[in-house]
Amino acid sequence: MTVVVAFGDSNTWGYEPGAGARLAPQTRWTGVMQFELGPAWRVIEEGLNGRTTVFDDPIEPDRRGADYLPPCLRSHAPLDLLIIALGCNDLKQRFSASAGDIANGAERLIQMARAEPAGPRGAPPAILLVAPPPLGRLSEFAEMFAGGTEKSKLLAARYRAVAERNAVGFVDAGEFVVCSERDGIHYEPDQHAILGRAMAAAARMVLG
Repeated sequence: MTVVVAFGDSNTWGYEPGAGARLAPQTRWTGVMQFELGPAWRVIEEGLNGRTTVFDDPIEPDRRGADYLPPCLRSHAPLDLLIIALGCNDLKQRFSASAGDIANGAERLIQMARAEPAGPRGAPPAILLVAPPPLGRLSEFAEMFAGGTEKSKLLAARYRAVAERNAVGFVDAGEFVVCSERDGIHYEPDQHAILGRAMAAAARMVLG
């Protein structure tokens, strides 16, 4: 069985825009991806609301992706593919992070994953980096993400450069989906479906 770990934030968790409830497993992009790939694959969902790449959050603790990634990989070993789908929460005003800083945080996660013998036969897993789409029209999150919209438009190019520099797979989620007009951050069910299909195709391509 081919094992995939999707390491992400609230959009991997399945946060319903404007409601905060969790979308059904088959609706979330990871569930759609699992359906598309079929029973020979196992997609493990590791999403956490508010998770960052490398930034400590003084308001919402225990959200630093760099802290949880190594034990996550070890607990799910052996895995064939790690998907890193983070960066949106790094846009919060309280981190004062540039688009380049956020991409560097994603690169740090790639380097950490490459140091873990969590893949087949003790090798590192293959990696697929996902750039979040630009923020949409912000509502209740407007103050939290003040200044983030313009930076979010730069992330795809910065992430692509990181992926190329580290020779890992890359998906620009903004080429496929848009954030909901209900909160500007999260994905509507139809966008989860689109992204899930795109991620299935990307996983097949990365693993050859």
